[in-house]
Amino acid sequence: MAALIPGRVQGAVPEDTLKVERLDSVIVSTSRAGRSTPVAYTMVSKEDLRRTNPLNSLPMTLSLQPSVVSVNEGGTGIGYSKLTVRGSKGSQINVTLNGITLNDAESQEVFWVNIPSLSNILSSVQLQRGLGTSANGAGAFGASINMSTASVGPDPYARFDAAVGSYNTFLATVAAGTGKGPSGLYFDMVYSRNYTDGYIRNAFAKVQSLYSVLGWMNEKNSLKLTYLLGDQHSGITWNGISLSQYEEDRRYNSAGEYTDAYGNLRYYDNETDNYRQHHLQLNYTRQFTDALLWTTTFNYTRGDGYYENYKAERSSTKYGFDEKFYGDFIIREAMANDYFVLNSDLRFRRDRLSLTGGINLSSYDGDHFGKLLWSDVLGTESGYDYDSHYWYLNRGLKREANAFLRGEFTPLPWMTAYADLQYRGVSLLMSGEEDDGGLLDYKNTWNFFNPRAGLNFQWGKGHRAYLSAALGHREPGRSDIKEVIISRNWGDDKADLKPEKMVDIELGYTWSGARGALSANIYLMEYWDMLLETGKLSDVGYAIKENVGRSYRRGIELAGAWTPLTWLQVDANATLSTNKITHFVGYFDRIDSDWNYLDGQERIDFGETDILMSPSLIGMLQFTFRPFEQTSISLNGKYVGEQYIDNTSSSERMIPDYFVANLSATHTFHIGEGTLEASVFVNNLLNHLYYADGWTYNVYDCDKQMIIADLGIFPQAPANFMVKLAYRF
Repeated sequence: MAALIPGRVQGAVPEDTLKVERLDSVIVSTSRAGRSTPVAYTMVSKEDLRRTNPLNSLPMTLSLQPSVVSVNEGGTGIGYSKLTVRGSKGSQINVTLNGITLNDAESQEVFWVNIPSLSNILSSVQLQRGLGTSANGAGAFGASINMSTASVGPDPYARFDAAVGSYNTFLATVAAGTGKGPSGLYFDMVYSRNYTDGYIRNAFAKVQSLYSVLGWMNEKNSLKLTYLLGDQHSGITWNGISLSQYEEDRRYNSAGEYTDAYGNLRYYDNETDNYRQHHLQLNYTRQFTDALLWTTTFNYTRGDGYYENYKAERSSTKYGFDEKFYGDFIIREAMANDYFVLNSDLRFRRDRLSLTGGINLSSYDGDHFGKLLWSDVLGTESGYDYDSHYWYLNRGLKREANAFLRGEFTPLPWMTAYADLQYRGVSLLMSGEEDDGGLLDYKNTWNFFNPRAGLNFQWGKGHRAYLSAALGHREPGRSDIKEVIISRNWGDDKADLKPEKMVDIELGYTWSGARGALSANIYLMEYWDMLLETGKLSDVGYAIKENVGRSYRRGIELAGAWTPLTWLQVDANATLSTNKITHFVGYFDRIDSDWNYLDGQERIDFGETDILMSPSLIGMLQFTFRPFEQTSISLNGKYVGEQYIDNTSSSERMIPDYFVANLSATHTFHIGEGTLEASVFVNNLLNHLYYADGWTYNVYDCDKQMIIADLGIFPQAPANFMVKLAYRF
């Protein structure tokens, strides 16, 4: 299905938007859906990416797409951001850059803050909803985001962007490229540096990225070396705040809070999260004939970082001391990892037949360790050797072999048959001591077969329909497994996690004409053993999950675009869905009214409940005005319905529905050989005070015979602005 792009009629998108036939871009085509592929997807072009607020991370940039909900922990667009698609979380969304998976191999998450300003280096993004096409790396279990970096152009260029905005925000980007020279050589470079104080306290972010590519190509060959650096230094914002704190001071953040020796409330000034990634990709593409093309990419990623915390009034045994004492500590919990990938694909294409096959081999080796920096009991004058004090060290080794064969056959001019077969073999070995002192020893192997099939029909002028069915599997993540191991260490021999399984059925129709387009997509996502959050958070804000025997997401996605006047375009989309666990049983720690923990757990049968963080209604409406040839004004609004923070369907643990409006205006000036683009962006135009995400840790009060919740929510910023100047020549 060719879904609709906000701000653009999909049928009017130039063919070169996909760029799948270009030698320097073909490396992404094997995991992308084409115009005849029976998959629900949206294309976002380079122009659409550049028009969005430069403050936004990619999840915020994609927020207007169908079925997408995006949030930011710090309340703005820089820093920790995440998105859901049809309610599916980040660990269930497969993300690739030039065909290489960006999902962390252990957690299966993508930490978008680690690669800031992605929109500046991308030529296009394809967002697939549902299981989509087979993809390398982490199993797509709700959506796929396929990104490609900018392709080489024929001419040299240079670009400088600068933007300033609310909360002491400053962003700058410098880009330059040689274009393809007579010998076939080319070079591109983009550097971005961003800073913001953020909306809530300690939500600052100092991030930078560097992208460079050196390549050579002729009619039959392409060779390119790509380097991408992502560097982030940001304040910790994952604590959230309680509802009572929200009413008193919605910018409050407890991270780093402690009381000094004189009883004064203080905040540690380096309560931070820090991470740096180096991505190196070498790609070779060879076009043997017009019908046969081969591409191979080798990727190496090095990541290392840490988060630093002030821990007040803690026991020394927590940090590896044999002698027990209580005091304040400054700690670092760190990680370092190496990720190797070999990805090779072969594609054959004739008039009525297209076949693509490929293999993907990957190895991830990651260390996790904790280091003590300071203790108020030991001080700095005691001569204690802090440099050698590591209280835990563990290692994770994950390897994967992936093979797929995908084909599209057109037996009749109006019908295309689609089949996609994928095998994933995954092995995981974990060893060493965890931060709680227990051994993190685990070994497992999973073998998954994921078939997909469908039919695409096209008739008349602009009419298209499709039907597809797919089966997918997904292994548990590191933190999920860690909680199982901890439970086993405490004597729960039955603790275990099963792989998730899903059947995805999609039925869609689209029509596109000269002045508009419409689409409707019905989806049935049926789950077995889905891993869902319990509501409890780990020490680093990771949501702990559990298997739920049977659940489903069923809904309809509607989208439309209309150009009634040459200077006006209207875009809209809406998702109406039901997201249910057929039989949910919750287990809660038991306490008395004084918060003394009692033995055992309370078992409560809730029957059928709603899946957490899955709104039943999502909608978007956008008006784009072009009063003059070089002027564009956009007004859009996003509505997100009620969301439950846990799986109990309790209105006491729920995020209310909200509506957010944004305004942007851009005018382009021609100055000599270049252009100057001036833009103004206003986020949350109506100054709506709302919160968009949350977590909860629930216990059962045996005296009151009710669930008591420790609740954390994440306020979003009120009305704020950004001004941007971009000069290109």
